[in-house]
Amino acid sequence: MEPLVLLFALPLLYLLVKIWKHFDAKRDQQCYILDYQCFKPTDDRMLGTELCGDLMRRTKNLGLEEFKFLLKAVVNSGIGEQTYGPRVVFSGKERRPSLLDSISEVEEFFQDSLQKLFDKSGVSPSQIDILVVNISMFSTSPSLASRIINRYKMREDIKVFNLAGMGCSASLISLDIVRQMFKSYKNSHAIVVTSESLTPNWYSGNDRSMILSNCLFRSGGAAILLTNKRGLRNKAMFKLKCLVRTHHGAQDESYGCCFQKEDDQGNLGFHLGKTLPRAATRAFTDNLREISTKILPITEIFRLALLTILHKISLAGSSKLRRPKPAANFWAGAEHFCLHTGGKAVIDGVGKSLGLTEYDLEPARMTLHRFGNTSASSLWYVLGYMEAKKRLKKGDRVLMISFGAGFKCNSCVWEVVAESGGGRCNVWEDCINGYPPLSLANPFIQRFGWIQNQDPATFTSL
Repeated sequence: MEPLVLLFALPLLYLLVKIWKHFDAKRDQQCYILDYQCFKPTDDRMLGTELCGDLMRRTKNLGLEEFKFLLKAVVNSGIGEQTYGPRVVFSGKERRPSLLDSISEVEEFFQDSLQKLFDKSGVSPSQIDILVVNISMFSTSPSLASRIINRYKMREDIKVFNLAGMGCSASLISLDIVRQMFKSYKNSHAIVVTSESLTPNWYSGNDRSMILSNCLFRSGGAAILLTNKRGLRNKAMFKLKCLVRTHHGAQDESYGCCFQKEDDQGNLGFHLGKTLPRAATRAFTDNLREISTKILPITEIFRLALLTILHKISLAGSSKLRRPKPAANFWAGAEHFCLHTGGKAVIDGVGKSLGLTEYDLEPARMTLHRFGNTSASSLWYVLGYMEAKKRLKKGDRVLMISFGAGFKCNSCVWEVVAESGGGRCNVWEDCINGYPPLSLANPFIQRFGWIQNQDPATFTSL
């Protein structure tokens, strides 16, 4: 009898051990944020109204129509007077910046944010196993990642990724790389460094599709410390629940709507095409369709499916005015919405698509007003606003949505592990009490509104 029992018990025990190992390995593949730091340049780099006027005066090939276009773009951009620009625009070198100027811009960010991250987290550079750096429009040799490794004397076996050309959605791409690496490397620390280099990409021509980027993009950056160490989960701030990437680069219209290029006079800049809204809408729709099945409860998915069927039936039997399609209730899948600050129109469009309130859109609007569009790092300023306002409660879910050239839409959901407001300081600490301000009106219209009444025949310059 006993040999017979053993004959059945041993395979069952083996199966149970295999199942336990499978689920135990899954626990080591979690992705946690231990800390993150956003970069705030010094006050001498603020792009106020007067300095913007000086920049316009220095751009000699701008005519009256270009000035009117710039005035309208700046006033409607949602950007305030306290955003930051690269040092070359203050020294008058924006037309011909040197390589050293470009390197200095990113190294200033590296040294500030990474040092704060190491100091406040207690994690040393030698403990970092994975490093992902994304700066879209500037690349050097040795790479920017190598500069960080050299400065902090990181280990020789560190796994390094240096991304370029990935646009404003690059930080979630970097997170996806870390997430995939964590599946193979247990008990690891990773750092994502995300920013943009404006120094070599400040546009000095008169192409309207390219001067628009000067009105939106501003200096900034973020460094994020992540881990999959099970023993550190109680010290984590956020836990990654899911991440979805959508890429429409195969479609010519989407591919060409955001493009770094030279204009007819050879001025390098970033083209924002008229097809951008359509491309963004398509990518956003496809991305939402996929992530909704991962984050919405089954009851909400069933409700939406039922309403969609009824909607199609009603359309088939009626020739009257089309009714709007049923929309998912994304509050069932997330309590907070962290949106890319691509511009006022982007925030408005995403808010309308998701049915969000002004309360939900406030973090993105205030980030755009205070820091501008800091490219791939903008999401972390928005998250910092939520944290500074003490909105994030343990167990809450944060839906991040970003857009980028290519054309790409990436999104993810974080679960709050530790509540905000525990004495932690972030980039908003010195001004959060002033937000939201009573008015977001841009003073540019008061200073330069007279341009709208000028006669092209008599207009000379500012």
